Amino acid sequence: MKIRVIESYLSSETDQLSALLVKTVQSGASIGFLNRISYDEAKAYWQDREPQLGQSIILLVAEVDGCIVGTVQLELSDKSNARHRAEVQKLMVDPEYRKQGVAQKLLEQLEQEALLRRLHLLVLDTETNSPAEFLYRRVGWSHAGDIPNYALTPDGKLHNTSYYYKMLPPI
Repeated sequence: MKIRVIESYLSSETDQLSALLVKTVQSGASIGFLNRISYDEAKAYWQDREPQLGQSIILLVAEVDGCIVGTVQLELSDKSNARHRAEVQKLMVDPEYRKQGVAQKLLEQLEQEALLRRLHLLVLDTETNSPAEFLYRRVGWSHAGDIPNYALTPDGKLHNTSYYYKMLPPI
């Protein structure tokens, strides 16, 4: 498995990322979309993000044999009093590659990218009691609290959201 940073998309990467987004949501991951997400909606999401790549968004992908099997984003803060922190977003792993260390490797590399940018605090939110929540705890994230009925699952049911943070060592 190879992890790399994407600074801008090629059309094949946009296609793979779009298919991954649809597959991830349809498998039940609560990442901001509902089950009825179309390929075109997924593609529009990635196209909207592209101008920010390498600027305010750091996008990492995990690849196996040239195919994207996972991704995660780090959104940098644009506030002058918050340049030391960033938000982890849209951690996705193809359902066929789950429980194989893909998410953990993406998070490890994401932390390295954050350190290169002199970030000291990472934050994220996830569906309470989801498999992702257990991953974050296992790899050293601290639970900050929960908000009840914060978002909808892909099938449209309200769920609680848990917030996490991770302090990185200053360089």
